[in-house]
Amino acid sequence: MAETTLTDTVESPERIAGWRGIAADWSSDQRAFKNVSWGKAMMWIFLLSDTFIFSCFLLSYMTARMSTTVPWPNPSEVFALNIAGRHIPLILIAIMTFILISSSGTMAMAVNFGYRRDRVKTAVLMLVTAAFGATFVGMQAFEWTKLIMEGVRPWENPWGAAQFGSSFFMITGFHGTHVTIGVIFLIAIARKVWRGDFDVARRGFFTSRKGHYEIVEIMGLYWHFVDLVWVFIFAFFYLW
Repeated sequence: MAETTLTDTVESPERIAGWRGIAADWSSDQRAFKNVSWGKAMMWIFLLSDTFIFSCFLLSYMTARMSTTVPWPNPSEVFALNIAGRHIPLILIAIMTFILISSSGTMAMAVNFGYRRDRVKTAVLMLVTAAFGATFVGMQAFEWTKLIMEGVRPWENPWGAAQFGSSFFMITGFHGTHVTIGVIFLIAIARKVWRGDFDVARRGFFTSRKGHYEIVEIMGLYWHFVDLVWVFIFAFFYLW
């Protein structure tokens, strides 16, 4: 008795050549696009565009610093504090950096507990992250006030190159705005998590589907980006 094996032969579609073929390949990729939510995809696009902006700011700062003929102010002296009669360089900036990096850890834990649908721990850790961020912004406001009282302006400063003031206020101000916005959104989303909005699918701003805490992960992407940008600002502006 002869057995017949039936095989379904599926003809592969003809491959399109050139740039149209590349576009067709990318647009048909199931894993890279169709399994990613709009919220997460849009956040990645936003972070990519923000990376270009911060890169332009830092490159402009480095260009101005290397091209000026006037001596650049020494960050160790400019950002020093007198504590108990001792002149301690960069102490405030070191504390700010420690606080922001610590907030990245609490945000990562919040995302982890969000995956486990532990709303109490998720909300608490998000509020702790927001408190760290608010502390950072408060210390940055103190730093700005101190420098303004010492005569630093966007167009001049008493220690050297005039570009120092404009670079400082532009870069740290833009980053501080991002942190402030992040703190506001962290508090808003933590309140929703605490009330159980994502568990009962309560309608409202930023309310996700029932049982999904994806907005916590999206907020985590934004917050880790803000922390990473500060590492570059700290390295290029305060340590260089």
